[in-house]
Amino acid sequence: MRVCTLASGSSGNCTYIEGNGASVLVDAGLSGKAIKQGLETIGVDPLDLDGIMVTHEHLDHIKGAGILSRRYDLKIYATAMTWEQMLPTVGNIEDCNRGVLRREDYLEIEDLKIECFETSHDAAESIGFCFASGRVKVGITTDTGLLTRQARKHVDGSDLLIFEANHDLDMLKSGRYPWSVKQRILSDRGHMSNIAAGHCLASLISGKTNKVILAHLSRDNNTPELAFKTVADVLQESGLTPGQDLVMEVAPRFGPGTIWDMV
Repeated sequence: MRVCTLASGSSGNCTYIEGNGASVLVDAGLSGKAIKQGLETIGVDPLDLDGIMVTHEHLDHIKGAGILSRRYDLKIYATAMTWEQMLPTVGNIEDCNRGVLRREDYLEIEDLKIECFETSHDAAESIGFCFASGRVKVGITTDTGLLTRQARKHVDGSDLLIFEANHDLDMLKSGRYPWSVKQRILSDRGHMSNIAAGHCLASLISGKTNKVILAHLSRDNNTPELAFKTVADVLQESGLTPGQDLVMEVAPRFGPGTIWDMV
């Protein structure tokens, strides 16, 4: 499998997944032009894409989905309630390019196996995804206030985890956001903190998991250095040392991150 984040954070989210002759985007929260440029940077022609998997309807996840679908004849996959909420933004999509998912759905695009699972976010019907190709498995869990039971079941045993580390608790609590927004972020339907991410990862990482990408960092309430250090400290308390027991990095906010080729 080949995996690369093209952007991550409140400014826009998009991840490229390729395996066994199929390739998809997870979310398309940038302009169509920016996503095209990101793909070309990593040597991918948008015409070769097989679809767009949408986690939920917030703009930083769907901004470019409609234009990409129309320009490259791409199928968009989302839950029924997500479709209902995002249609005004994505615009007219051909019926043949509307894929309706259910939480706990399983599908295959060519030989790329995809599992859906429930996440806990203030959206209509948010989901996460696992991808499998051959013996390699990738789990993506972002935009969730907690690790749901379904998410844990599905992402367990992933070779690579893309996992939300959205905010530092102290920065958020002392920051400029209105209290109502802080409450939303801190809730079970908000976003996962660095500390929470560390504890969840410590419980998920097994001998099979050797790569972690920290994703969806807040622009105002986190830094890449702080997210990495906080999660690394929690993991070390559990006997796991990044750089020795696993490779860990932070997904860039703008532009492609590391291209992971896994066999």
